[in-house]
Amino acid sequence: MNKQNLYFAIFAMFGILIVHEFWQQSQTVEAVPYSRLETMLKEGQITELKIYDNYITGTLKEGVDGNKQVVVANRVDPRLAEQLTQYNIPFTQVYESKFFSTLLSWVVPALVFFGIWMLIFRKFAGKQGMGGGFMNIGKSKAKVYVEQQTGVAFEDVAGVDESKAELQEIVDFLKAPEEYGKLGARMPKGILLVGPPGTGKTMLARAVAGEAGVPFFSISGSEFVEMFVGVGAARVRDLFEQARKSAPAIIFIDELDALGRARTAAGFGGNDEREQTLNQLLVELDGFDPSAGLVLLAATNRPEVLDPALLRAGRFDRQVLVDRPDKAGRIAILQVHMKKVLLDEDVNAEHVADLTTGFSGADLANLVNEAALLATRRKADKVAMEDFSQAIERIVAGLEKKNRLLNPKERRIVAYHEVGHALTALALPGSDPVYKISIIPRGIGALGYTMQRPTEDRFLMTKEELEYKIAVLLGGRAAEKLIFNHLSTGAADDIARATDIARNMVTRYGMDDDIGFVVYEENQYGFLTQQHTPGPHGCNASDNTARRIDASVRRIIDDSFALSYKIVERNREQLERCAQLLLEKETLLESELTELTRNLHRVGDLQAAETELAPA
Repeated sequence: MNKQNLYFAIFAMFGILIVHEFWQQSQTVEAVPYSRLETMLKEGQITELKIYDNYITGTLKEGVDGNKQVVVANRVDPRLAEQLTQYNIPFTQVYESKFFSTLLSWVVPALVFFGIWMLIFRKFAGKQGMGGGFMNIGKSKAKVYVEQQTGVAFEDVAGVDESKAELQEIVDFLKAPEEYGKLGARMPKGILLVGPPGTGKTMLARAVAGEAGVPFFSISGSEFVEMFVGVGAARVRDLFEQARKSAPAIIFIDELDALGRARTAAGFGGNDEREQTLNQLLVELDGFDPSAGLVLLAATNRPEVLDPALLRAGRFDRQVLVDRPDKAGRIAILQVHMKKVLLDEDVNAEHVADLTTGFSGADLANLVNEAALLATRRKADKVAMEDFSQAIERIVAGLEKKNRLLNPKERRIVAYHEVGHALTALALPGSDPVYKISIIPRGIGALGYTMQRPTEDRFLMTKEELEYKIAVLLGGRAAEKLIFNHLSTGAADDIARATDIARNMVTRYGMDDDIGFVVYEENQYGFLTQQHTPGPHGCNASDNTARRIDASVRRIIDDSFALSYKIVERNREQLERCAQLLLEKETLLESELTELTRNLHRVGDLQAAETELAPA
């Protein structure tokens, strides 16, 4: 019974009681005391009496009080029958049925309390995620999609061609299993999509649902785990039972890490709800019949925490990496999202892709939307390239803080600091071109920023390139020391990043001759964070080695800072000119920097720079 029917039944019961009460009142015209009834009997005004258990009714003669009326009196004398015989008036004993009124007196309160209980319980169940009540608590809450119900196909997913190829094979397998079975091949039991957040794992799964043409059961890993022990395991069983009835079918579990976290001996033991749910999932995967046509598809951005028993072959036969797109992938993704907005002629997807190195698919979708919002805000007819540039700055550096006013001294420090970064980057070979510098505060703590535009995607970096990168980071501090001969807190983030690069060079990459090709700090790779597992001294090394590591890191930082200082010192004229113009305009673009730094003293490679810029 749903809520509307329950309300209707309660109102109907109350209505019946009210009608019954009115009907009883309508039968009573006048109520008289028992003494008055005796007087009327003596005077012969009553023609007939009916005796009930608790009252007496009588009919008056015509003409009495003008009309025929009915009188009612409470019965007070049990010897009434003997008294009535002397008046020679017909009277009868009436046995009244009280079944209906008794039934209502029991049923209506029970229905009222039942309705209140159902409303309270459903409200509580909705808050606790119980699936609508105790009867459905062990039922799977998977959503079922068939064919084009998701509204997403493979053509709508760009930038992940290799992943699409893997999933396309599964779709073809489901559509024509006999073609793949000619050589004895069997359908993979499970496919795990792994990758950073926002790279399109869930969208790929939705595209599979749109392409497969078979029932697609979609559920989140967190929906298996409840406050009651055993509920998650029951839902796993119910999900696979539903899928087997609809085979061939696909089961998609999003955020698998919420369900499949690795089991440890220090856990809660066999009564842990998550462990029981994981055990049930492992059992169901082992019980897969390859001929049944069931495929388990899962997604996670934390593969490092998954249980090894879940990842072995025979359960998840394939692990498909859905990584951040390269330049070609970013262009394809931008073209998909740019179709939904009105673009100006100057918008170039390739140019936008150059400025968005490291962006995920979700980041690019958000970028297009932010650009469209900026164009709408300035009441433009189309989205221009300038809107995309501002949107990139907003995403990377944060929102402009135009009301955060700096005093003149701080503005000068920030201006020279940012120009120091830019000049160092322009002077060193192989550095990414400087796209824009600004002293407009953005985000939480950025008082200015220097944006570089990578010319290509890089996957490896040499020792010299890392040292150049550190030098660029320290270029702002070098400019401050050269011009003002003092140090400020503005370089705190630069120093932290430079120190991190230098420590990785020594402890992870084996790039220091004194320490050697030894790893002292292992990295547990994760898509959410880069988590280190240092020892007692910050790395897995002895006291003596830890001191040598600190000395090597210090030496790399000092050498890079010396290089940065020499660059800004030899290019002080350009530094002054660029800083003054930056203070006037607050923002300098690449073309303006190129014009201002025509006579910039550049260095060739690291060896030449050390020889040319070595202190006398």
